[in-house]
Amino acid sequence: MSTLTAPAISDTPFGALAAQHRLHNAVLKEPMSALGTFGFRGDIALAFQDQVADEARPPAYSLEQVLAVGDAARAKIPVLAGYLHNFAWLKDAGEVLADYLMPEGTYVFFVNNIDFLKTYSVALPGGATAKVLPLDESTVWKEVLELAGVEKTDVKKMSGPEKLEYVLAQLAATKMDYPAISYEDGVAAMEPVRNRNENRPV
Repeated sequence: MSTLTAPAISDTPFGALAAQHRLHNAVLKEPMSALGTFGFRGDIALAFQDQVADEARPPAYSLEQVLAVGDAARAKIPVLAGYLHNFAWLKDAGEVLADYLMPEGTYVFFVNNIDFLKTYSVALPGGATAKVLPLDESTVWKEVLELAGVEKTDVKKMSGPEKLEYVLAQLAATKMDYPAISYEDGVAAMEPVRNRNENRPV
């Protein structure tokens, strides 16, 4: 790939995930302004339902509302944020993304069923660390803006790729010194999965 051309999705980790039919509900899937980088906003399937013949079925469950940037030169995803409806699925996320994460990368997971007052650092396969936070009746985008200290007005006039690039850069620069917990201890401490539609206006 020429360094003078924008990468195609096939040049990045998202190409491999797309080939595995893991990319769904994409609202952004295009090159960023920084050379060799590619952005993705959407869902990444973690497990699939059994297929019957050629019937297309939605994933069994996914890492949702993903905000991520892929680096074509390193074939890695240096920054990613997303929503997990169940803390137990963090293991699946770590395994699905294992080849693309880096020890020095920033990986933030907002989880439905952990204590609203708790935050964790959880080791993932390959040396990467997941920063795990609760998500309280909001979206990953809004939570990331707040976590990274970005005001809506800061990105209001930016294009979709520019917004993603800027916000993820701020997220990567955010200090998240959360207490370390093992995946097993996190599963033991997790709460029942809350109804994601509860308390929402009809």
